[in-house]
Amino acid sequence: MNYLAHIFLSEDQEMIRLGNFMADHIKGSKYKTYPTEVQKGILLHRKIDWFTDLDETARKSKRRLNDRYGLYRGVIIDIFYDHFLAANFADFSEVALNDFASVFYSSLQANEELLPEKVRHMTHYMIRNDWLTSYAQTEGIRQVLLGMNRRTGGRGRMDMAIEDLLEHYYDFELDFRHFFKKLRTFSSQNLQELHEHFSH
Repeated sequence: MNYLAHIFLSEDQEMIRLGNFMADHIKGSKYKTYPTEVQKGILLHRKIDWFTDLDETARKSKRRLNDRYGLYRGVIIDIFYDHFLAANFADFSEVALNDFASVFYSSLQANEELLPEKVRHMTHYMIRNDWLTSYAQTEGIRQVLLGMNRRTGGRGRMDMAIEDLLEHYYDFELDFRHFFKKLRTFSSQNLQELHEHFSH
């Protein structure tokens, strides 16, 4: 899953959100150097990624994509799914997406010292360009895909994936809704297990 989903699945717990958000930049056992709640977020992120990689619905979404994207298909589907979460945020949260994003941006700024340097650098762009709410529009997703394509040197042709999204929009949305229902249950259960594990 992409940024919005990881943050959302942290269940309104600030330090867990931060850990979940920055987890891709924390390798191996280095997570143990962080405060306990941040550690939980990092471990939850890893569990979410594991679930997503193995889930049949997410795999079905990947198969809908053109073969040209190769190993980048998983990244593209993560971005697509964040779009459907953002575009339908009121279906999943009583908090408006704008407010949700503002609270998280404030949290990033207040806890900047916890973030790895690369993440700290990225968050300036994230906040300035309001990434989280931009995901709700297909134009926002187009810009994300263009940026990803630049960062990967054009190898995955991810900039073209907006065409796949628009062509199969309804099917991708059905996939997302089916998948996200399962993921929310899995994530909630695993977060509870993490709380129990760290309390011993």
